Amino acid sequence: MRACIQRVTEASVTVNDEVVGQIGKGLLVLVGIGRLDGPEEVKWMAERIAGLRVFNDEQGKMNLSLADVGGAMLVVSQFTLLADCRKGRRPSLGEAASPMLAEALYLAFTQFVREAGIEVATGKFREHMMVSLVNDGPVTLWIDTTEKA
Repeated sequence: MRACIQRVTEASVTVNDEVVGQIGKGLLVLVGIGRLDGPEEVKWMAERIAGLRVFNDEQGKMNLSLADVGGAMLVVSQFTLLADCRKGRRPSLGEAASPMLAEALYLAFTQFVREAGIEVATGKFREHMMVSLVNDGPVTLWIDTTEKA
């Protein structure tokens, strides 16, 4: 499971000219589910991201979490995060989970985040989405469950 996390002042997802998910201050999380991922990876990732201390405290140090600042999370499914671009010119998506598995784990991820007390907005699974954001910092992080310690 891979996630690209961006600290934002605002972010939204539009599908067919309709805003389907929107947040103010918080994190935009692009999530890619792999074919070997399961509930353990999803729970670990949700807890990891929800607890990241990437917001500035009074001294300007990144020392506060999403909950500390009352922020929200916009979660967008993005299977292309699993793309392998090492060979040829067209990305291979063989490591991405099947749509059925990916959707179930994506929903589980959002539920774990909600259970952590974080407000969650989402895109629409398997839809063409337009994602808008104002990256704050910019702060952009990458987490992969295959690299967890």
